[in-house]
Amino acid sequence: MQTVETLNEGLKRAYTLKITAKDIDAKVDAEVKRVAPQVRMPGFRPGKVPANLVRKMHGEAIAQDALNTSIQEGIQKLLVDHKLRPAMQPAVSIEGDYAPGKDAEIKVELEVLPDVPAPSIDGLKLERLTVPADDAEVQKQLEQLASNQKSWSEAPADHGAATGDQVTMDFVGKTADGVAFEGGTGEGMAVEIGSGRLIPGFEDQLVGVKVGDEKQINVTFPDDYGAKNLAGQPATFDLKITAVQTAGETQIDDEFAKQLGLQDLEQLKGLLKGQIEQQLGGLTRTYMKRKLLDQLAAGHDFPVPPSMVDAEFQQIWHQLMHEAEHEEDPEAAKAELEAERDDYLKIAERRVRLGLLLSEIGTANGVEVSQQEMSRLVAQAAQQYGPEDRKRFIEYVQQEPMAAAQLRAPLFEDKVVDFLFDKAEISDREVTREELEAAIESDEGFDTGTHHHDHDNHKPKAKKATAKKPAKEEAAADEAKAEEPAKKAATRKAPSKTDKKVETPADADALVEAEPVKKAASKKAPAKKAETAEAAEEAPAKPAKKAPAKKKTEG
Repeated sequence: MQTVETLNEGLKRAYTLKITAKDIDAKVDAEVKRVAPQVRMPGFRPGKVPANLVRKMHGEAIAQDALNTSIQEGIQKLLVDHKLRPAMQPAVSIEGDYAPGKDAEIKVELEVLPDVPAPSIDGLKLERLTVPADDAEVQKQLEQLASNQKSWSEAPADHGAATGDQVTMDFVGKTADGVAFEGGTGEGMAVEIGSGRLIPGFEDQLVGVKVGDEKQINVTFPDDYGAKNLAGQPATFDLKITAVQTAGETQIDDEFAKQLGLQDLEQLKGLLKGQIEQQLGGLTRTYMKRKLLDQLAAGHDFPVPPSMVDAEFQQIWHQLMHEAEHEEDPEAAKAELEAERDDYLKIAERRVRLGLLLSEIGTANGVEVSQQEMSRLVAQAAQQYGPEDRKRFIEYVQQEPMAAAQLRAPLFEDKVVDFLFDKAEISDREVTREELEAAIESDEGFDTGTHHHDHDNHKPKAKKATAKKPAKEEAAADEAKAEEPAKKAATRKAPSKTDKKVETPADADALVEAEPVKKAASKKAPAKKAETAEAAEEAPAKPAKKAPAKKKTEG
């Protein structure tokens, strides 16, 4: 095989590989010889079919496989010989009009990972803001839990429903012209007046109803209602009230704890305190990690592969565009985002750079994810699929190195961050929960040293409250992935005219270790199991016993 470098500019590389017809034919001959004993043909004893007949019957498929194998082996040799670490999957194409019996000229284009300067991790200083889980917070959680565990009792026959009562009804929803709409009929739907579960105006009109009442109410579906044919439209609901119940006061005592499956109130308080401590610990870690990433970003600057930046940007942009669709004025929200497009590109570049930096730090200091930990990650991820698809998902991850790397990434990064926390000089300061949350949201927490943005939430400081801030509610969960490069399996370029994938060499593993993952998405991955019954209940087109008038959640 002949190799010619045709481009070496920055991080971009391009090569032409010439695979001779002689090499391809040798692979064809070897494959024919291998499969001939397995071929069955009338008139010949098993294993005695002549090679020329095997070639005639299966030659085209064998030749294609031989070409694909030659290309894959050639690219692997190229990566090893030239010590290349691809940033993304190489783009591979066959030049000219290739035909069997001819030499194959292969064009390989890729971007390589930069040589990351030795990370400077000495002298890191971090402040750990801590919030004690006091008795008042535990009591607050207890009261909230008690309010969610209401006991209902039948109201007197002459009792008119009031706010806080639970009303059970049968209903038929109709459009303004009196036609029942799909999914608008149900029986036995119970709702607490004032809970806000149903569309605006519905629950208010239940005040005063009694058992046996039949009533028609008028409502208007919200403009952003999930069913497009109902959004913004007036409608009526014919109701038949079958039950009115009042809530009894829940006593917070040992009996209450036993109803929840616990021994006594003290055990319940202990569990709640542990949960609160875990939540507060997550907020503390979020703040510390963002401060850590800001210090790393300020102290390191090196070129990053444009393809990785583009992939990260597309991920961010897709999320923002999706959320803009749910704003009151989607077009205005999109226009504001377009005006800030350059800011998001800078954010994507920062995230890629920090991802490579964290990968380099982890690799240089022996940070690893064990096989046992990896098996646990795969098993946990498989739970999002139905039972029949879990085995397929596990096999998929085992066969797709990039999918496995995506699952491994968050844990790997957590370990790198913990390593850096151990290296840093940490001072402690006790604050209130409100102060900690404010510090996380503060612009001062996200100074990159070059420009001033909330990069971990990948949202520039808004000029006005038009475009949604995409990640405020995701801060604790997403902080471990917010500054990493995106190299999703779905973004890989398949080799043109061949279906063979090209594996990256072992020394590129350090890159994929630090990639963000929400799920291992791929065209090969099995479909996820159906949404929960609660989510289905919110769909406006669901049949009887589903609440068609419920508010739609965004996203």
